[in-house]
Amino acid sequence: MAQMLNGNGGSGMRKSYTGIIILVVLVLGALLIGGSYVSARNTMAVKSNQVDASFSEIDVNLQRRADLIPNLVASVKGYAKVETTILTNIAEARSGLLQAKTPDEKLAANDRLSVALLPLTRMQEAYPNLKSDAQFQRLEDELSGTENRIAVARRRYNASILDYNNTVSVFPNSLFAGSSYPKKTGYFAADPTSKAAPKVDFGN
Repeated sequence: MAQMLNGNGGSGMRKSYTGIIILVVLVLGALLIGGSYVSARNTMAVKSNQVDASFSEIDVNLQRRADLIPNLVASVKGYAKVETTILTNIAEARSGLLQAKTPDEKLAANDRLSVALLPLTRMQEAYPNLKSDAQFQRLEDELSGTENRIAVARRRYNASILDYNNTVSVFPNSLFAGSSYPKKTGYFAADPTSKAAPKVDFGN
């Protein structure tokens, strides 16, 4: 009888130890998964915020560029008779930039504004007095500087999107991204049409 009791007791203890080990393994597994989840979500949140911060730099310069346009138009009109079509195109493109909401919309609108501005900025070729005007040159320099800052900020923006997309794509982050952290599609290069200047007749 004692042997039977000892045998049952030993078996019970082994089962108890096995149960404890399984419980410990489950707890450690849950902690590991939970820790990976929290770490992954925090990393993705940081990368997503970096994308937003990168675009905010572009956004500030887009607004700065839009603010310079009216003064530039006014300075040109003081020396040259600007075609109504040119002014209309500039006004519409500037309005489109100010009304754009998403990063893609704003950057596309900025490229359309570049196309619309080309005839205006090239009027100095037909009007030497305009070229020597200090206000026009200052505004053009500011506009050029703003465009350069936008180009630099665009590269940073694209790099931050690439970094974010790589982060949400790798394992185990891809398991935890879900709908909260989808891939971003905002890679942006200048519109090829912005390199082509419309033909304009600068008649005196």
